[in-house]
Amino acid sequence: MLILKDVQLHYEVHGSEGPPLLMIAGLASDVSSWQSVLPELSKRFRVILVDNRGVGRSKPEDPEISIGLMADDCAALIDHLGYGPVHVLGHSMGGMVAMDLAIRHPQKARSLVLAATGDRVSGRNAMLFSDLADRYDRGGDLSDFYRTILYWILSPPFFEDRGMVDEAVDYLLAYPYKQSPRSFRGQVEAITSFRGLDLGRIQCPTLVLAGERDLLFPLEEARDLARRLRGAQIRVLAGAAHSVHEERPAEFVAAVEGFIKGVDR
Repeated sequence: MLILKDVQLHYEVHGSEGPPLLMIAGLASDVSSWQSVLPELSKRFRVILVDNRGVGRSKPEDPEISIGLMADDCAALIDHLGYGPVHVLGHSMGGMVAMDLAIRHPQKARSLVLAATGDRVSGRNAMLFSDLADRYDRGGDLSDFYRTILYWILSPPFFEDRGMVDEAVDYLLAYPYKQSPRSFRGQVEAITSFRGLDLGRIQCPTLVLAGERDLLFPLEEARDLARRLRGAQIRVLAGAAHSVHEERPAEFVAAVEGFIKGVDR
């Protein structure tokens, strides 16, 4: 646990060899969201996972939340671990945090992998996330809340197996480290108010990882982001929706490993 001025951050370090890789999760997600790729990535990197403020085992459960504060938390964690510049991988909201970290703490980021993300959210996404926050506030049986999230982050083939869908919802309902409604809304507001980054200030090598079927950050938006990042590469994971690391773990790991090897060569 890293104790900062207003939060206590739960973090984990996996793997003992390889360059350090900080992985920053997305909306309502904590360290558990990386389980599909952690075993393989930890063979290749010293993987640093963190529960963003307001999620998982970080405390308190309802702190002030913004993209900038989460980026500052990550910078403090890098200093705490004494690793110097690290490779940074951010998914969705975590990609926004990663970009802000690279702009305001450039000495901390060796490279960026931006997975299924953007430097702003669309009006549609802002309304969707706000509606989800309203539903979470109402409480009760949250099965429909979790199914709605799954509709947006996973590709259609997943829903052909109703048993798999029910199993996923049951897992989410039983998860012991649920985010509070207040912190969920805090993250939503952080995302929807995030805009106006000067992407030209990102100097480190960058890979944009996009899901071919991502509904939240469509492929054309990922390509536009890559164009606006100086020298950025883009890799499209065929058939994957927003949860690219869950749906294409092997391809995801290969893309991350190949990119970082190229940076460190």
